[in-house]
Amino acid sequence: MVDAERLARLLRRTTDDLARLRPWAGERSAALLADEVSLDHVKYRFVTAIEAVIDAAHHVAAAQGFRTPATNADAVRELARHEVLAADLADEVARAVGFRNVLVHRYADIVDEKVIEQLGHLDALEHFVQTLSAKYL
Repeated sequence: MVDAERLARLLRRTTDDLARLRPWAGERSAALLADEVSLDHVKYRFVTAIEAVIDAAHHVAAAQGFRTPATNADAVRELARHEVLAADLADEVARAVGFRNVLVHRYADIVDEKVIEQLGHLDALEHFVQTLSAKYL
């Protein structure tokens, strides 16, 4: 059974981080390239927002008795397998998980323009929060 209090706390973390990221989307995003401190702030907020999404996906999967995910992206896709999330949303959020891995583990050189580009995908994380909130809270 999903622990509504725990899930609400995780989703609130994501929502709070998204609120701090949104002002940098759009017109202000170009200014990030010249502002190393703010760019670092954006990268950190991406990491923490996506980590809360990962934690929420793992929690729901475990609480609902779904298959144990092999990876963090698989935890998100597992929710789609059980029709908690739409498949296209799960794919987009799983790509965000991959982006988080690049930021945290530096699997590849971090291209700041790609960070800016990711600001255009905040709606997927917001939709994830809204979907889980509607189903479990």
